[in-house]
Amino acid sequence: MKQKLYQIDAFTDTVFGGNPAAVCILHKWLSDELMQKIAAENNLAETAFAVANKDYYELRWFTPELEVDLCGHATLATAFTLFQYYGYTKNTIRFVSSRSGELLVDKNSDGSMTLDFPTDNLIPIENQENITKAIGKHPIKTFKGKTDVMLIYETQETIENITPNFHLLDQLDCRGVIVTAPGTEVDFVSRFFAPQCGIPEDPVTGSAHTTLAPYWSAQLGKTQLTAKQLSQRGGHLNCEYLGERVKISGKAVCYLIGELTI
Repeated sequence: MKQKLYQIDAFTDTVFGGNPAAVCILHKWLSDELMQKIAAENNLAETAFAVANKDYYELRWFTPELEVDLCGHATLATAFTLFQYYGYTKNTIRFVSSRSGELLVDKNSDGSMTLDFPTDNLIPIENQENITKAIGKHPIKTFKGKTDVMLIYETQETIENITPNFHLLDQLDCRGVIVTAPGTEVDFVSRFFAPQCGIPEDPVTGSAHTTLAPYWSAQLGKTQLTAKQLSQRGGHLNCEYLGERVKISGKAVCYLIGELTI
């Protein structure tokens, strides 16, 4: 069996920036075991698989170790692939995930794309010693979302200087940990750690911004927000908080087009 594979850098306008994702547009679903093996072999934060179904695409995402409920950068990468290489002519692609429902991606006139995702539900919780110890910095606030924990800090410098203990992070009962603070040149900055998914630090995490945007919208009193993820590769995002939905915009570029032999 031959299968086309695209490696796309998402939330960037240059290769070697943003967050890389592999994309496979399938004629029909492969077995879960085979998709997981492909994701492990790719060894990227995410591999996305999509199958056309009438007027929408079914979409699933796999890290090197497991399937996840939602992935922003791999959704952006899949939309980019369909727009650029599969002749998709409409301005909006409708994806449907069995785990996260309907997800829309719009193509914008400036070359960017906009994700339309469900907002995460935030619950304030007490600061937890095991999380603080794993991150190495005591937060001023802690929140629990659907799959992640979010820690609030006072300055961008604090976020830049965090050096987590990944062994301790791997023992936490959550998909990942978001750390965030006000930005010096953008509204807010963040980093995202998810060793349990095989991703010690994710370069740019679209899904985390469904958690970040509601919080910072309330704190800053605005619905249009600029964001930067402070990983080594780095990524820029524009967010719009709409209550039950969050729009997240960014660009993408192709790094590699290849063919799997399975």
